[in-house]
Amino acid sequence: MEITNLDILAIGAHSDDVEIGMGGTIAKYASEGKKIGICDLTKAELSSNGTVELRLQEAEKAAEILGVVVRETLDLPDRGLYMKEEYIKKIVRAIRKYRPRLLFAPYHEDRHPDHGNCARLVEEAAFSAGIKNYDTGDGLMPHRVQSLYFYMINGFHKPDFVIDISSYMEAKKRSLQAYESQFIKTHTSYETPLVNGYIESVEARERLFGKDAGVTYAEGFMSKSPLVIRDLLGESSWKN
Repeated sequence: MEITNLDILAIGAHSDDVEIGMGGTIAKYASEGKKIGICDLTKAELSSNGTVELRLQEAEKAAEILGVVVRETLDLPDRGLYMKEEYIKKIVRAIRKYRPRLLFAPYHEDRHPDHGNCARLVEEAAFSAGIKNYDTGDGLMPHRVQSLYFYMINGFHKPDFVIDISSYMEAKKRSLQAYESQFIKTHTSYETPLVNGYIESVEARERLFGKDAGVTYAEGFMSKSPLVIRDLLGESSWKN
């Protein structure tokens, strides 16, 4: 059965990007019955540890832990996410295929160039996906997402808003631990920043975001548009 009309589509350059940045948020909304998808742009074929096949297996396990209903890999080149029309069209197809209300991408300020390039590609694709005459050659109807937000991977920036994930931090950690090839150090592991307490550093970041917001754990997000508060004494709205 084809899955469409997602509530959230989260896009990352590599499998594990989305889990690092917003795994808790995904687990939270999935537990409330929201339909959430993940789209990985590459198969991370240049990863220093693990293989493409193993990374795909780990990604499926992580998605199951978080309650994701669909996960797709676009097979764009790892370390080759440059601003090319063919890449933008592939992302447009994914957006039109799944028709999400909300779209998420990595924040552009990050030590890994692929993460910043992913953000720029997704931003271009989100705009083009809503243009009626932008043709991707597959007959998919145009779709304009309600909002585009950005999650943090390696960076630590002052967020525009946070999501309380206090009850879902453990699910986020389990989803990261599913990537044993990336985060669990063994005698055969190539030395990377990921195998030296990376999960613990992510947990510490979410604890700091949570402390600033008055909760135990929170994930931080960036928005290029102002967030609209419908009721100053009520809940803030997703719509902007």
